[in-house]
Amino acid sequence: MRIIFAGTPEFAAESLAALLASPHQVIAVLTQPDRPAGRGRALQPSPVKQLALQHGIPVLQPENLKGEEIRAELAALSADVMVVVAYGLIIPKAVLAMPRLGCINVHGSLLPRWRGAAPIQRAIAAGDTETGVGIMQMEAGLDTGPVLLEVRTPINPEDTGGSLHDRLAGLGAEALVQALANLESLQKQAKVQPEQGVTYAHKLTKEEAELDWSKPAVQLAREVRAFNPWPVSWVTRPEGPMRVWAAQAAAGHGRPGEVLSVSPRGIEVACAEGSLLLTDIQLPGKKALPVADLLRGRSDLFQTGQKL
Repeated sequence: MRIIFAGTPEFAAESLAALLASPHQVIAVLTQPDRPAGRGRALQPSPVKQLALQHGIPVLQPENLKGEEIRAELAALSADVMVVVAYGLIIPKAVLAMPRLGCINVHGSLLPRWRGAAPIQRAIAAGDTETGVGIMQMEAGLDTGPVLLEVRTPINPEDTGGSLHDRLAGLGAEALVQALANLESLQKQAKVQPEQGVTYAHKLTKEEAELDWSKPAVQLAREVRAFNPWPVSWVTRPEGPMRVWAAQAAAGHGRPGEVLSVSPRGIEVACAEGSLLLTDIQLPGKKALPVADLLRGRSDLFQTGQKL
């Protein structure tokens, strides 16, 4: 089939790579405009754009899909289907209707649970034990379309936002190729999403990653995993935010935010229920380290009884 691919981050690049290795023809790629990144804030192409250019595929980077010029350009491609993976821009009804078989989306959750921008991290933070990838026929609503194909995977106790992201990216790429091989048949058997069980995965922010000791330790441990590698959980210190890359719930008791113990095992901090053992941290301007390594050089950094 002739495919227009719309996507931006690494999660999407994995699906594009799978299409490039398939018998289908990717005739154009839509991706978000280059954005400033890094310390120099230089414009950086998206992972999808980089992959497309390596394979000589035309790249389109409109600010939105409302203009007549971009719509005419897409219509002229006469695509059989548009594949959308974490594109990040709203696709209007007129564009959804352009390809012969419409637009399909690779979404990193078991719909209708976790519609929206951050389904992978929200599933971990909520304590879900299972997630997956859905191949969905797109319609005007936010992730509301019928599901064509679904692949499930457990959320393991050690999974982080990063590890689960990578696993789902691979599963999504495989499911996409599988769905395209039998697309018209799957469209006839598509399952309409139930109205019950709808939840929204709101976009992540750096502010919400600040550890709130008034929460139970079990919840904070899930958040630390979910927000690794971005935005990364953190706590305030006089010299600046201290990032917490890994932690686990423990059974200590004390005033929320109180340091209960300091040892090579970690820094144990009291929560509303139980305690959180911080095992891998990053001081301002330094690299992330296991607490045991950090204490070898700076045993004075944390004291029992201090407040974080």
